[in-house]
Formats: sequence, structure tokens, C-alpha cells
Amino acid sequence: MGAVVLALVAGGVGGLIGAYVERNGNVSDVRLPQTAAGPADGGGPRPKDSIAGIARQTLPGVVTLHARDGGAEATGTGFVLDRRGHILTNDHVVDSAEGGGGVRVTFNGGQTATGKVVGSDSGYDLAVIKVSGVSGLSPLPLGNSDAVRVGDPVVAIGAPYDLDGTVTTGIISAKERPITAGGEEPGSEMSYVDALQTDAPINPGNSGGPLMDSEGRVIGVNSAIKGGGSDSALPDGEGGGHGGSVGLGFAIPVNQARRVAEELINEGRATHPVIGVTLDMEYRGEGARIGGAGGRGEAVISGGPADRAGLEEGDVITEVGGRPVADGEELIVRVRSHRPGDRLGLKVRRDGGGERSVTVTLGSATG
Repeated sequence: MGAVVLALVAGGVGGLIGAYVERNGNVSDVRLPQTAAGPADGGGPRPKDSIAGIARQTLPGVVTLHARDGGAEATGTGFVLDRRGHILTNDHVVDSAEGGGGVRVTFNGGQTATGKVVGSDSGYDLAVIKVSGVSGLSPLPLGNSDAVRVGDPVVAIGAPYDLDGTVTTGIISAKERPITAGGEEPGSEMSYVDALQTDAPINPGNSGGPLMDSEGRVIGVNSAIKGGGSDSALPDGEGGGHGGSVGLGFAIPVNQARRVAEELINEGRATHPVIGVTLDMEYRGEGARIGGAGGRGEAVISGGPADRAGLEEGDVITEVGGRPVADGEELIVRVRSHRPGDRLGLKVRRDGGGERSVTVTLGSATG
């Protein structure tokens, strides 16, 4: 009997030990190897020009925006311009709040405030909102988008699909990319942007967020994407309308955004540079033809820049500032990348007269 009991006890203990060893591989506690923490990965601050360093400096100045329109809510991004509480974003992010409704502003640290739209321009797709009574604001430094080169590294920060504080990185893929977006809704205006193109992932909700250079300066306002199978460059996807990033994102150059933001803050509206013509947007030849189809307004506005330069109805503008234009939309984009009062060279083709070069001084129109 004693031998039988001993065998049963031994068998039970052996079974327990075998099961433990099968699960853990050893009777002692498992300790996995790990490299010692060095200066670069010890949890301390990263170099200022690293992605982590740029994110750490920038995130306090980036906000998430929610603008309600009836039962729907648009989500986007903005960034702080100054310590007075001005925040820059896209017009299509906050257009539902422009009738007097507020915009809910959430800062990176979790603090919330209500912002009021102080000025907007759908033609440039830019808007400025203002918050009051918020301390510790962190304005972001503005860079020079004219100095950007293709291949420069960039960092995009925003709230894609309402995931605030999202940081992505890539390069400048192209400059001066003519982009048109919007205008589908009745009464809405088309936006025209001579954009910076980037492969940094931009998704719905990133709209209005900053595109940063390697020095941590804003060089663009993330505004549009080209989704798979979509002809529209505008990410209505603040509500999920378009697909996600396919590596084709577009930002408004900060030099243009800065001028428009100053006008919106100081005057409540922005000015558009114009050459004083009506374009035939149904013209299918190469270039932009002067003369509105169906008699929509004067072809050449009397006393305007084009009139003073001797342009006539039927003339086709083929180049702006030494760069070819494919159609009327591209002409508008090229012109709007300048300021009222700038002198701009045009190349014009006239039936039976060949091409000639003219210089116009851009006029001003209020959007």
C-alpha cells in the first residue's frame, strides 16, 4: 500500500512539473535579454531636427476642430498663429459654423475652448477662427514655401479620422501643382491652389493642419488628397466621404496662406489678384481662351489689367510667368498664387497674329 501511494504522489508532482516546464521551458522565471538604454533611446529629449523633436515642438500648437452643421459634424485640424488666439484652418472644415455657430477647439493637452470664425475665403480654402481666455498658447513659426525644394523632408500633423495628434512624414513630391477642389454644392465656390505636393500620409481630418519642414517651421496648410478612384482633390472625408491616403496629398503654400490669414484677421475678408477677363471654361484647346460662353459678363473688363495690356475677346493665354497653362482653371491657379499689384508676364495667341508677350499689373477683387 505504501508503495502504491508513493507512486501516485510522485506521478502527480511529476505531472505538475511537466506541465509548467512545457509552458515556460524552465523551472526558474524567464528573463528576456534587452539592450542597455543609450543616450538616443533612453527616453530623453530627441534632437530638435529629428521627427520626434519636430513633433514635440509642434504638437502644442496644433488643435483639433469640430464644427457642427445640424446633425452632422465636420472634423479637421488647425494651428495657432499668435498669442491673441488666432487659429488657421481650411474653410471647408469650418464653413458649417460660419453662420454664427461656434467651433469646438481641442488643444493637444486636452484643454477645450469655443472658437469663432473671424474671416474665411472659400476661393483660397482658408479660414481663421479665434479663441478667447486661453492661456499658454504656442504659435507655430512660419517658414518660406518659396524656398522649399522637391525631395525636402516634411512632417504632417493633424487629426485623421478624429485621431488627434497624428504625426506622419514624407517628402515634397512636387511644387506648383495646380489643384482645384470643391464647387460641387449649389452656391459653393471652387478653390484654386498652386499646391505643394507631398507623399506624407494625409487623410480626412488632416485638413487645416500644418506641413512642417525639417527645421520645425510651417511651410504649408494640408488641404486636399487625391483618393483612389476619386476625381475630387478635396477630402470631404472630414465626414468619411473619400478614401484614405494613396500618397498624393496637397498643401496650400504658407506664403500664400500667411497673406490671406493677415487679410482675414485685419479686414475679415481676403483679396484675389485678377487680370480682368471672363474665361471660356468650355474651351477645349490648349490654353485659356478669353470670352465667356453664353455672354456671361464682359470678356475683357473695361479699364482692367487685361484691357490696359491690349488683350481682346478670343485671345488665348498660353503662358503665365514663363510657365505654360493648359486651361482656364490652371490660369486662375497661376494668377492666384500672386498678389494684387504684382506685374505678371503673359504669352497670348491671337487668331492670325501669332503669339506675343504682354505684361499686366494684377488688379484686386474681394472674395
